[in-house]
Amino acid sequence: MPKAKSSKKVAPAPYPVKKKDTAKVVKNPLFEKRPRNFGIGQDIQPNRDLTRFVKWPEYVRLQRQRKILNQRLKVPPTIYQFTRALDTNTAAQAFKLLHKYRPETKNEKKDRLLNAAAVKKSGKTYEPKKPYVVKYGINHITALIEAKKAKLVLIAHNVDPIEIVLWLPALCRKMQVPYAIVKCKARLGTVIHKKTATALAIVDIREEDKAVLANLVNAVKGNYNDKFDEVRRHWGGGIMGVKSQAMMTKREKAAGREAKKFDV
Repeated sequence: MPKAKSSKKVAPAPYPVKKKDTAKVVKNPLFEKRPRNFGIGQDIQPNRDLTRFVKWPEYVRLQRQRKILNQRLKVPPTIYQFTRALDTNTAAQAFKLLHKYRPETKNEKKDRLLNAAAVKKSGKTYEPKKPYVVKYGINHITALIEAKKAKLVLIAHNVDPIEIVLWLPALCRKMQVPYAIVKCKARLGTVIHKKTATALAIVDIREEDKAVLANLVNAVKGNYNDKFDEVRRHWGGGIMGVKSQAMMTKREKAAGREAKKFDV
């Protein structure tokens, strides 16, 4: 038998449901939306900073790694002293003096020898003038320091390997020769017409520059020779990275909270 139709009515909704406005939003025809597709072979990708993904040359990577290692590891005082370079103003005075005593270039030497030959050819006696030049070469400088002939020694702060000049400050102090650590080996090299120089020494100097040298020696002695014992006790490095510092700070805060709980 067919089922009888139920006469039950569906209960009305508790709240009237409002229908959404289906009216289209009026768009300005002047500003048409043009979405870009960055798929393969489609629109050109926007410029991004790709510094993090650059494969830097090996020498750049090495010098960056060396810098970080010198910050993280404990650096002994003998090596750490080379980070204490001479201040900018005193270094500028030192290099100004050094540039007056630059050694002769190849062309200057050639001209000097030609003049000497011309004088001898004419039958006159050639009297060469005493050269006032800065001395360079690590072995030569070592001999000058040991003989106490050097009046001022300037050592580069970034010599590699550092063992070449590691013992030089101690020798200068023992022989009571004023010394200073300056930036950098390339700057010292320009004085003697070379790419780099480990150290330079002033031996002979003209009368007019003796007062300048005396002031320079006094400044240098106060910063290096007189502070040698103090520098010998200072270790370098031991600086943690940003993440490690944040982690240690977090641990200290947690330890402080626990201590307060126990106190209560």
